[in-house]
Amino acid sequence: MIELGNTIPDAPLTVVTQGGQETLPAAELFAGKKVVLFAVPGAFTPTCSAHHLPGYVVLADDIKAKGVDLIACLSVNDAFVMRAWGEQQNADAITMLADGGGAFTKAIGLEMETGDFGGLRSQRYAMVIEDGVIKQLYIEAPKQFEVSKAEAVLAAL
Repeated sequence: MIELGNTIPDAPLTVVTQGGQETLPAAELFAGKKVVLFAVPGAFTPTCSAHHLPGYVVLADDIKAKGVDLIACLSVNDAFVMRAWGEQQNADAITMLADGGGAFTKAIGLEMETGDFGGLRSQRYAMVIEDGVIKQLYIEAPKQFEVSKAEAVLAAL
C-alpha cells in the first residue's frame, strides 16, 4: 500500500471535463501541482453523493485558498459516469477522474473487492500530493467517513 513520501505511480487516469475526456499518466497529471485527491467507492452511491463529493464542492474555494492547485475526485467508474455525476453535483471546481479498470487504485494498493455490489472499487481516502509526492494520507476504516471528508482535509492543510 502507498505510504507518505511515496511517488504517485504512472498508472493511467481519465480526466473528465465539460469538453470531453483525456487519459493521462497520473504522475503527469499531478506533476508540479499541489493536489487534494479524494477517492470514493462509487459515483452516485449514498455517502459519496450525499456527503463526500458535496463537501469538497462547498469547500473548494477554501481548500484552494490554502495553495491547492487541483482538487480531484477519483472513482473506479467509467468516464461517462464520472462526468454525469460531476454535472449532477455541480462539481465544476472538482476534476472528476475515472479509474475505469482500477489500474491506479491497484497500483497504490487501495482497492477493495465488493462482489455483487460493484466488483473492484476504491477504498475511501484522501491524500495531499505535492509535485507527485504524497505528503498527507487519510485512509478511512471500512464503513467510516471521518478522515477523508473535506472538512478534515481542509483543517489539516
